[in-house]
Amino acid sequence: MIPPRQSRPHSGVGSLILIAVVIGACVVTFAYTAGWLSPHRLTPDRLVDAFSPGGEPLGHRRNHAKGICFTGHFEANGAGSALSSAQVFSRGQYPALGRFNLGTADPNAPDSTVRVRGMGLRISTPDDQEWRSAMINAPIFPVSTPQAFYQLLLASASKAPDAMQTFAAANPEIAAFGAWAKSASWTGSYAEDRYNGLNSFIFTNGSGAETTVRWSVLPSAQPVPVSPEELAKRGPDFLEQEIVERVRGGPLRWTMMVTVANPGDATADPSKAWPDDRRTVEVGTLVVQRIEDERNGPCRDINFDPTVLPAGIRTSDDPFPAARSSAYAKSYDRRTAEAKYYPRTAADAKP
Repeated sequence: MIPPRQSRPHSGVGSLILIAVVIGACVVTFAYTAGWLSPHRLTPDRLVDAFSPGGEPLGHRRNHAKGICFTGHFEANGAGSALSSAQVFSRGQYPALGRFNLGTADPNAPDSTVRVRGMGLRISTPDDQEWRSAMINAPIFPVSTPQAFYQLLLASASKAPDAMQTFAAANPEIAAFGAWAKSASWTGSYAEDRYNGLNSFIFTNGSGAETTVRWSVLPSAQPVPVSPEELAKRGPDFLEQEIVERVRGGPLRWTMMVTVANPGDATADPSKAWPDDRRTVEVGTLVVQRIEDERNGPCRDINFDPTVLPAGIRTSDDPFPAARSSAYAKSYDRRTAEAKYYPRTAADAKP
């Protein structure tokens, strides 16, 4: 099933808007925190429902439903300790678990039809703390607020012919995301994509100094552009098949870069990119050593909740991490209650 939000765009202004809807509606799951909820507004249930207007993917995540797990480690180079006291930045090697995924509620979506790819990541340290993150290959988010995101979901599912035009007129920031979705290159591998944490967080170092940051992981593999038409010829599950074979040939690496905000940068709005001249700090290397089974593997019951943070990192004025946390919890409750629809297999099969 390819829902309307994943349809191929038409030409002109309408195509730009439709591309944004297609991708934005599948980027990442959100909900409101308790402070936002009221009988007249939004609940996590209603928001999670909006991801699957044609029927929920029983037993699966409500978004980013298609993916594959990996294990490896994070090699911190020590440079991040100037920004944060979190142990994860002290020079050393720390266990990492993650999941490559597609921004879709359909676990059977053909890979070539989904524009947004993601990486969920958990890094654990000996002090029993964790750093969890959810990143995507887009450089910006489609909209500036959680409320606008919910309205985007509704508009993308609407049968009204002018629903998206009306939404875009009220939320013009979506045009930048649409331009990216239409013009950015596709690759044939999860290993060739850059993944960006679009939300802002605050790092606190050992002296108590605070810095607002975003982060990204940059692939060591050279990206090779491939057209969507060519990708469609590789089969519906080519990304999983390719990453399994690639890792068999040796570990994969991404460089983790932290970008530091300047005064006045938009810290609460992930639809606005920070200028390219902002200070960046290379803090270490993510090493993917093994691909794990999706159905039976260690990622199945993990929420890559961006509010699970070690001491030395905290949320900023950006409302999205807390919103995502609420929806992740709701999605988890639903899929675990539906385990019979996606049962573990008797054999612990590994790719």
